[in-house]
Amino acid sequence: MYAIVEIAGQQFKVEEGKQIFVHRLEGKEGDKLDFDKVLLKADGDKVSVGAPTLNSKVSVKIIEHLKGDKVIVFKKKRRKGYKVKNGHRQYLTKVSIEKIS
Repeated sequence: MYAIVEIAGQQFKVEEGKQIFVHRLEGKEGDKLDFDKVLLKADGDKVSVGAPTLNSKVSVKIIEHLKGDKVIVFKKKRRKGYKVKNGHRQYLTKVSIEKIS
């Protein structure tokens, strides 16, 4: 069984017992959250598609808050002597999918 759910403005495919990384969520480590923007739910051959959402919930537990890998942003213009180097690390939250109801 899996579901497509919208979390923090992004859509994720979630399955019970799996862990995913999402944009930083409000809450402390160990907190439990419910998301009700379920767009699709599939159980074997039975697929339910919402218009736009279903009357389902996805329960998650926050495992930890962390920062993602560093992304280097390098800009250059040929023959002009222009070079800029910037780095960025995204704030993420690791969540565990508890239940799809």
